[in-house]
Amino acid sequence: MTKMELTQEWDKVFPLSEKVNHRKVTFETQFGMTLAADLYTPKDGKSQMAAIAVSGPFGATKEQSSGLYAMKMAERGFVALAFDPSYTGESSGEPRRTASPDINTEDFMAAVDFLSKQENVDPERIGIIGICGWGGIALNAAAADPRIKATVASTMYDMSRISGNGYFDANDNEGDRHAAREAMAKQRLSDPMAMAGGVVDPVPDDAPQFVKDYHAYYKTPRGYHVRSGNSNDGWRTIGTQTFANARFLYYINEIRSAVLVMHGEKAHSRYFGEAAYHYMVEGKAEGYNFTGKPNPNPENKQLLIIPGATHCDLYDGGEKNYIPWDTLAEFFTKNIK
Repeated sequence: MTKMELTQEWDKVFPLSEKVNHRKVTFETQFGMTLAADLYTPKDGKSQMAAIAVSGPFGATKEQSSGLYAMKMAERGFVALAFDPSYTGESSGEPRRTASPDINTEDFMAAVDFLSKQENVDPERIGIIGICGWGGIALNAAAADPRIKATVASTMYDMSRISGNGYFDANDNEGDRHAAREAMAKQRLSDPMAMAGGVVDPVPDDAPQFVKDYHAYYKTPRGYHVRSGNSNDGWRTIGTQTFANARFLYYINEIRSAVLVMHGEKAHSRYFGEAAYHYMVEGKAEGYNFTGKPNPNPENKQLLIIPGATHCDLYDGGEKNYIPWDTLAEFFTKNIK
């Protein structure tokens, strides 16, 4: 395991709850990465508690949204782990800010490994939460790992779909994909370390509303963090290249465990969550070129649309506290058995 010097002072974008204990931890993945994480436990916790691993949004760190989700779940009686993915934040991996469907799915499964070995955790009662791009990764992990008894995909992106098709599937054709592949091939030779994708600053007046929403979170005291790619210079231009040639939600229609897909009514990304839910339950959905059989356990799958909420409102609740924390806790309590 890589020896790491982790920041010990509280540097989150949210205050520490008086109801929980917190400590920094590390764990290793099967790809040889050492991941840095924050472990939250209820102060009145008992032995053999249910546990939840949390990550996301894509390009964020555990000091932002995932840490808040983990802390809120710990307030409600769960052991909760918020981790930095491989190549991100305080976790290991070079070059920095790189991503992969395989490596990131393994990150979640390695988090389940870690939680399963904790003395105060019941290894048969573990769930996960993925936020934004990590919502899709969470679904992929749930399809791959039956130890995951319940999954929440919050304000999710399907990173393979958007990487291959563009926003709203505007580039879902062979010509556009070939042009993107040629550009990536040239980038690998000209400057493979070039960065791109950080939240634009300042925001142009004619920018789409969701870009303004991203700025309002990542570029202000509400959500800015020095280690977050989205808050700063983004990701390597070729760092997500492999997502474009993958469709990693192929088997989510075979997830037997419980899944809650939660999205904001006004989120630009809502179509990702709705399509993933329908494919997961019915085996087919708009935007999915493949068709599978209906889910063998549709009764424990749920789509929750939050009225009035945008994409980033489900990062931290926004101005109207849109995140239904008690509903999430009830979902896990019911389904992690």
